Amino acid sequence: MWPNILIMCQINIAIFASGSGTNAENIIDWTRKSNHLKVGLILSNKNSAYVLERAKNNGIPSMTFTPDELKNTTLVDEILTKLKIDAIVLAGFLLRIPERLIEQYPGKIINIHPALLPSYGGKGMYGMNVHNAVIAAGEKRSGITIHVVDEVYDNGDVIFQAECPVNEGDTAEQLASKIHELEYLHFPRVIEEYLIKKF
Repeated sequence: MWPNILIMCQINIAIFASGSGTNAENIIDWTRKSNHLKVGLILSNKNSAYVLERAKNNGIPSMTFTPDELKNTTLVDEILTKLKIDAIVLAGFLLRIPERLIEQYPGKIINIHPALLPSYGGKGMYGMNVHNAVIAAGEKRSGITIHVVDEVYDNGDVIFQAECPVNEGDTAEQLASKIHELEYLHFPRVIEEYLIKKF
């Protein structure tokens, strides 16, 4: 008789990012030690985004597209299918995901938001815009929200939240630093735990 052999099945994820890609790099680093996750593709809507250099440095395929190509063509869909992508992670991606992709990946598109949703979410609420709004409102706490993506900005089911204090005198830049620490600490782990349950 053959012995029982445990075959580890890797979940192949695509990362969408619009900027530097520090969260993408952190996810890539995590997957190197993971038996469950693999980054199979990095996509960006900006040709100048440094995340594309990170993809190159890590030997990961990448592609860029225009907002119109994402919204009105199947260019992105075709590359996701070709590379057998199982799930999508948004890591600083600023465009709305078309409904057709949400339908193709139900419950399998994950985003991270730099505030405690439902507060400080919605169109235009990204990056320093969020931190400036939190500071201006005199909030005593902020944090991160990792959530499932649906048809509305920052609206999908919450998977995980973590908090940090907003101290008197904190600048938006200081708050951003606290938020980044939470992102680096939690995002890859939460992605993996959530997707293992989904698959």
